[in-house]
Amino acid sequence: MELSRLDDVEAFAELPDVDPDELRELQLRRLRWSLRHAYDNVAHYRAAFEAAGVHPDDLASLADLARFPLTSKEDLRQNYPFGMFAVPREQVARVHASSGTIGKPTVVGYTAGDIQTWAAVMARSIYAAGGRPGDIVHVAYGYGLFTGGLGAHYGAERLGCTVVPVSGGMTARQVQLITDFQPRIIMVTPSYFLSILDEMARQGIDAAESSLRIGIFGAEPWTEAMRAEMQQRARLTALDIYGLSEVMGPGIGQEAAGHPGSLQVWEDHFYPEVIDPRTGEVLGEGEVGELVLTSLTKQAMPVVRYRTRDLTRLLPGSAYPAFRSIEKITGRTDDMMIIRGVNVFPTQIEELLLAVPGLSPHFECVLTRPGRLDELNVRVEAREPTADTAALAGELVQLIKDRIGVKVGVEVLAPESVPRSQGKAVRVLDQR
Repeated sequence: MELSRLDDVEAFAELPDVDPDELRELQLRRLRWSLRHAYDNVAHYRAAFEAAGVHPDDLASLADLARFPLTSKEDLRQNYPFGMFAVPREQVARVHASSGTIGKPTVVGYTAGDIQTWAAVMARSIYAAGGRPGDIVHVAYGYGLFTGGLGAHYGAERLGCTVVPVSGGMTARQVQLITDFQPRIIMVTPSYFLSILDEMARQGIDAAESSLRIGIFGAEPWTEAMRAEMQQRARLTALDIYGLSEVMGPGIGQEAAGHPGSLQVWEDHFYPEVIDPRTGEVLGEGEVGELVLTSLTKQAMPVVRYRTRDLTRLLPGSAYPAFRSIEKITGRTDDMMIIRGVNVFPTQIEELLLAVPGLSPHFECVLTRPGRLDELNVRVEAREPTADTAALAGELVQLIKDRIGVKVGVEVLAPESVPRSQGKAVRVLDQR
């Protein structure tokens, strides 16, 4: 694929000056290449396009992408392990994969060129968050098959930062290295950052006095209430990064410093759509639906209209006007719980429990079906061991009833009772 100044590290500061017409022209050219690449080299896409009665040559405008079929995680699983690759396996420099907790894992491949692209969009994301060459970056995302650790690592190195590749776990050591190495930036899941803050408190360290000034948090949805909690305790700027392994990894979109609430999508590499998750109809800007992404430059494994299951809406650009934004992800279609006909998301529970001063952010949603109907029980920790747990439970029950419109059970536990995550938090336990 051809390169443009958008691919250059030196051009990061110039992104606000990108001409929108230049960007759309680049997108259309790259989209035509990506559709042809997928059609010519991936049997699944060739069959799917033909079944839908479309051909790569039918793409005359960006709007024509809506005529092409959607791709799901199940499609990737059915072609396990390497059936979605568009280049010979010998040209694949690296593979990543999902955990495979439900069925086969989804496998993603990268050429050496793909890894360079990934590093570039990650570097751009860190720069947008306020990172600069020479910063020390503490990477506490997990390394290995999970894309978070290596994605952050390569991006920070590409930007010219000093990387501390800690990975997840060994929380006491995380605190020691933060104290000793004085990083300015931490990249980690928000749930695990809470564990690091708790460990700091146990060691008598005031997190607000640490060197950390920027937190780039991703891999799981988190709320504005969580942002306030992290910023108040650590006195840093908490920013969201968006990505998913099936499309590339982290670095598809980023909250820019000074522009919280929306994430700039790097549209020169990823084309976003929002659809009605039931009908597949493409929705207009500002309408809430499921995010769908198409890769524009991936060589090893192009993805065409991939259903992310993440709920959001498209917005105009903010810090980078030529690039559209997505609203901060606060829920997923596959995380949605239906209780007495009411749609409930873990992020809604998180926001409300953080409104109760005596409750901590550590919680689980336990789904059961003792009879014919599903029931939800929220297990959450008190902040203090001497707390009046009955009163706290009653307050949260009433808040959920008033704000969401559903009655749930609440069990307030002693501190340290909810299992801690060293990666993505598991918020929903399905015991039906």
